[in-house]
Amino acid sequence: MKLTLHSPIGWIPAIVIAVSFCFTSCRRTVVLPEEKSKMSLLNAREFTLTPDVNGRLMIDNSNDYYLPGDILNLDGDFSAVFFTNLSGSASEPIIIRNASGTVTTIGNPAWNGGSWAEGLVFTNCHHIILGAETDKSDFVINGSAQPARQAYMNLVLRRHTDNFEIKNLTINDGGTGIWAKTDPLITDTSSWYPNSQMFNLKIHDVEIDGTHNEAMYVGHTATYWDLTAGTSYYGDSSGFIPGHQYVQPIKWYNVKIYDNYVHNIGADGIQTSAIDLLEVYNNEVTNWALQHNYSHNGGILIGGRTTNTNTHDNYVHNGWGELLQFYGSGEGGATHVIHNNLFRTNEAGNDGVSLRPTANGVVQITNNTFAKTGGNLIRLNGNSGAATAAHIINANALIEPRTAGGTVYPNAYIYTEGGATYTEGTGSNANTKFLTVALADVDTTNYYLPNPGSPVGVSGYRKTP
Repeated sequence: MKLTLHSPIGWIPAIVIAVSFCFTSCRRTVVLPEEKSKMSLLNAREFTLTPDVNGRLMIDNSNDYYLPGDILNLDGDFSAVFFTNLSGSASEPIIIRNASGTVTTIGNPAWNGGSWAEGLVFTNCHHIILGAETDKSDFVINGSAQPARQAYMNLVLRRHTDNFEIKNLTINDGGTGIWAKTDPLITDTSSWYPNSQMFNLKIHDVEIDGTHNEAMYVGHTATYWDLTAGTSYYGDSSGFIPGHQYVQPIKWYNVKIYDNYVHNIGADGIQTSAIDLLEVYNNEVTNWALQHNYSHNGGILIGGRTTNTNTHDNYVHNGWGELLQFYGSGEGGATHVIHNNLFRTNEAGNDGVSLRPTANGVVQITNNTFAKTGGNLIRLNGNSGAATAAHIINANALIEPRTAGGTVYPNAYIYTEGGATYTEGTGSNANTKFLTVALADVDTTNYYLPNPGSPVGVSGYRKTP
């Protein structure tokens, strides 16, 4: 065994241990960090992890071999990577990244059914930072590109995995891009709401291209979970099967999704559900809902059981489906804001923004630009328990509804049904409404910003740096 140490003043003898471990499921090359300082020895152990002969890496950290503050460098092309029971701490997360100077790839584009239907999976993992240091092209997950790819999941966070940051990575193809939720188990009461929560998720600077299903599936969409059958249940409690046990899935708390680019997606772009304190901002979503499935067609979806949400500064454009769908809850006096977004250009008579909140949820819709929608620009539905409160709709630019055809009546700009109500601002908070883009006099090559002298005035979206 050769013992060397790289010193700032040259090569000098030292004690450095390089060990290779071989297992049936993976090979791990472990290199203790260079002794640059006492701090690095204490807080920045580095390990280089490589795939086994099948291209897989399987790590179960039940023995706490990897510690808070460790850096795990993934080196090579992996067909699948599974981490279980891996935990850093709030002050010293575990960092998982590509090896320096290399591109890490994970996934199996040739998968067409059977086992190993996931690329990168985290089970019961906490306080993790995942992704390249700076360039998302250095950490790539390539999912299945085969006919069965809808069943393939690229990046999975499951079984209470939380306190997690996903950054600077690229996801291509496969079924679902990012899947982050915990299914209830009959043997795990902590997976039943409200017995626990998942805390603190950040997803940023990620590009997702070409998934068959959702680009992001964050939070559980099921209203209830049938523990007896092991399946989701979306109906009212009056429809429970006698003798079956039902619970609600646990929720996320404090989720931020920002600075992502999502494109060429089969179903919803960014789908969220069952989250308290959600912020979705500075994302671009384009060319989604390629399946043309009316049940899975939201560019951004703020789903059921979400509370205290803020959707702002997003650019959603040129897709088949609805630009934004909102199903959040007013439970506990929750607040919901949709502010300074540009929503433009969809097809097939689909509405621009569709709101169907529950539990008397009220949404503030302010300073957005809605333009060139196949159907109505904004649709408000009160059938799920929102009819007793008025939504606040102020200072929006509402431009060219119903491009798919039909008479443009006044309610094409803001359409209500099921008893939904709203108020509109006046003066500087007034909404502006235009039959065509030409009448609005906006620069369609520059985020629909108003040209000098445009009647849009101070209403509508303004791109921020």
